Amino acid sequence: MQLALSTWQEVERYLERSTGIIIPIGSTEQHGPNGLIGTDAICPLRISQHIETLQDVLIAPSINYGMSAHHMAFAGSVTLKPSTLVQVIIDVVGSLRRHGFTHYYFLNGHGGNIPAVTAAFSELYADVSEGDLSLRCRMANWWRDAAVKQLAAELYGEAEGFHATVSEVALSYYAYPEAVKDVPLSPEVAPTGEFFDAFDFRQKFPDGRIGSSPQLATVKDGERFCRLAADALLADYLEFLSA
Repeated sequence: MQLALSTWQEVERYLERSTGIIIPIGSTEQHGPNGLIGTDAICPLRISQHIETLQDVLIAPSINYGMSAHHMAFAGSVTLKPSTLVQVIIDVVGSLRRHGFTHYYFLNGHGGNIPAVTAAFSELYADVSEGDLSLRCRMANWWRDAAVKQLAAELYGEAEGFHATVSEVALSYYAYPEAVKDVPLSPEVAPTGEFFDAFDFRQKFPDGRIGSSPQLATVKDGERFCRLAADALLADYLEFLSA
């Protein structure tokens, strides 16, 4: 059940069955020469949509902007300040809480969001009164699931990389097969290393990849990642609802 495609009456009826909601969150940032700028938002939303086919859940509209300051030397990237993202999370949860939701499961597609989202959770919990059980927040990073990591290792080895990874590009291609890009990449596997700011990132990793070889990505592999992640995250979500 999609919140954006529901009426308020349908949401009221849903709240009689469950007070949990899944909130996909990602970013709008470069993902190398063949990766879609929307990858980090596309992936958690597509996984959420698959979860919806397996269980009676409510999926919130995706938060498509994240903390992506380190990608701002690449055209098309958009970032929120960490403080802005913290406030977005607080306002989204605060709004939903007024309607009776209690469990907020942020399905995350972007590593750069982690500090701000966890900070937002801390701010929210700081305002909870003793004995108040009406607020529970969890963030799940789909790419960190053990089964997903194992499949990526089996399929791509070290070529999976760290940014513009093969698995995330494959999953975004599964979501939008019409947007698959056939682009030659050189070197075949991108370099790895430390970077400090957006300009340093662009200088060290000029095509936007870090350690990856995303030309290996296929729609078929993307479907496998989607199904694996959906199964694991649904189990985690159902356990979370009992917390």
